[in-house]
Amino acid sequence: MKADVYSQKGEKVGEISLPKEIFEVKLNADLVHQVLVSQMANKRQVSAHTKFRGEVSGGGKKPWRQKGTGRARHGSIRSPLWRGGGVTFGPRTERVFEREIPKKMRRKALLMVLSEKARNKVLIVMDELKMESPKTKEIAKALKKLPANGKSLLIALPQYDKNAFLSARNIKKTAVEDARNLNVADLLQYKYLLMTKDGIKTIEKTFKV
Repeated sequence: MKADVYSQKGEKVGEISLPKEIFEVKLNADLVHQVLVSQMANKRQVSAHTKFRGEVSGGGKKPWRQKGTGRARHGSIRSPLWRGGGVTFGPRTERVFEREIPKKMRRKALLMVLSEKARNKVLIVMDELKMESPKTKEIAKALKKLPANGKSLLIALPQYDKNAFLSARNIKKTAVEDARNLNVADLLQYKYLLMTKDGIKTIEKTFKV
């Protein structure tokens, strides 16, 4: 499979043959869904927490004697029946949402999504992307000349570039990530994927089976 190569000025400067092992993997939607759900579950933070009757302070003394008062019997004011008492079946931070997915499955799903990006012509390849200094105006001008103009875009750099990161982080619906840190959730969140030639080599080196 081939893809057009663009310059930083937005002009087509040639074509590139994409690695078959990465960009021509047959899609298995069930696997991609399974990996995506696991990623979202692993990111989930459990903050809601209630105390049960054994954790609420006080209540060591029986409110009143067992018989003879005419009132219902009670053993503690920290019973879930009382205001200020413990909570029955409330949310607890002990709940675990994490799901383990084998490394090979995660990698396979990632290659499937990359292949779909290439097949659907939403993969943009540039010869290089270099910023001499952090200037949002310059990178925004360059992105407007590409097919992803106005659409959500994920920029995958071959390695961390502080100037590129600072330049693109304020652009709406645009994110920057290292190519070696790509994952299914990030790829599916953005319609277009922008990579450089070196970025493809980084993916080939990192994820190739």
